[in-house]
Amino acid sequence: MRPRGNPVSIDRPAAATAHALASRIRAHEATVGIIGLGYVGLPLAVEFARAGFPVVGIDVNRVRVNDVNEGRSYIGDVSEETLKALVDERVLRATTEFEALQDIDAVIICVQTPFTATKEPDLRFVVSSLHEIRRRLHPGQLVVLQSTTYPGTTDEVALPLLASSGLSTGVDFFLAFSPERVDPGNIRYSTRDIPKVVGGTTPTCTRLAQLLFEQVVTRVYPVSSTRVAEMTKLLENVFRSVNIALVNELALLCERMRIDVWEAIDAAATKPFGFMPFHPGPGVGGHCIPVDPYYLSWKARAYDFNTKLIALATEINEQMPHHVADRVTEAVNARLKRSIEGARILALGVAYKGEIADVRESPAVKVLSLLRRRGAAIAYHDPYVPRVLVDEQECASVPLTPDAMAGADCVVILTDHAGIDFARVVEHASFVFDTRNATRVVADPHGKILRL
Repeated sequence: MRPRGNPVSIDRPAAATAHALASRIRAHEATVGIIGLGYVGLPLAVEFARAGFPVVGIDVNRVRVNDVNEGRSYIGDVSEETLKALVDERVLRATTEFEALQDIDAVIICVQTPFTATKEPDLRFVVSSLHEIRRRLHPGQLVVLQSTTYPGTTDEVALPLLASSGLSTGVDFFLAFSPERVDPGNIRYSTRDIPKVVGGTTPTCTRLAQLLFEQVVTRVYPVSSTRVAEMTKLLENVFRSVNIALVNELALLCERMRIDVWEAIDAAATKPFGFMPFHPGPGVGGHCIPVDPYYLSWKARAYDFNTKLIALATEINEQMPHHVADRVTEAVNARLKRSIEGARILALGVAYKGEIADVRESPAVKVLSLLRRRGAAIAYHDPYVPRVLVDEQECASVPLTPDAMAGADCVVILTDHAGIDFARVVEHASFVFDTRNATRVVADPHGKILRL
């Protein structure tokens, strides 16, 4: 397959290993290793394999590894047909063994970076991956960290650990950061369509990382340092967190003022400049928006800086599930003249957003937990999530039948999956509390719909 992107030159003073690696990348002969085969890692592994690179995926989850090697996709953004073809062609394989790193030219770390119970960065998966790489680090190897983290992680954590091998960065091995920016379930922007930001520990490291990603994505944007690249991702998601918090707060105000916030947003969005529409909801979920503000705020404290706006936005967003539970409780009291205790609540959707199966930090799960603690009998339907844990108890998705909808005291729309017929829901339900404006075009002659 013909390499994509413009040729990237390597500085003359750089070690011969850099030139050798660049040649292998341009020829698509470099073996690419992806550590972590989740929502970020598997689609990236598939893109490199489709471009003709030999790819090895490494994951400690044996079920995942077996699925990949059998050509079974567990990620919605990766078609099973594509995955199976690449496995059958032997350009993509997966393993639980880190020994495979010995034969890999470019290693990309795509593991999760959660936070602790005290909301501090938890880098144990990154550090564990780096230790495995260090044991097998060899001249001419490129290491790229993609996992979202605070500015300084690459320079302060990854670099010292890898350099303790005795090899020199920018000469013997090459280290860069390139933030993952995938949007699971987004059919418009896939891995190859989203520009990649790259920043290396040296200019040569940056150029090699740029060259690597130019083979599989449409645009690569190099920056001056790993810290800039790390801040880029946090800036993107903190921007979203703050704006979502703003519109959530305005939704609460509009509720009190009896103004339709959704209509106001639609009207404001007609302005062709100076306004970007964000929408309220039951809270924020996924691995990025709920987590990234804590990473940045934690690092900011090391500089004696208090990120007040970011902290306030996080507080507002984290209170939204409680507000939704309060509204449902009040609605059951007012409409049914009964207590929430024993009320039958049917939730539509438990994924953190539509068209995906990801329930990490899902506000929908938090709403169900809050309602259950108040004594409600909860059930849910989600075409993407067959089972979910609510307060450590496993719940199974129920079929969305007319009887299930009519039998619920309240149907709560928590995730706006496109495949759900919301007009049919309104037809059969006693009343509907809609946190996503999913019923915006549904006729409601009997006043069944209550919106956030």
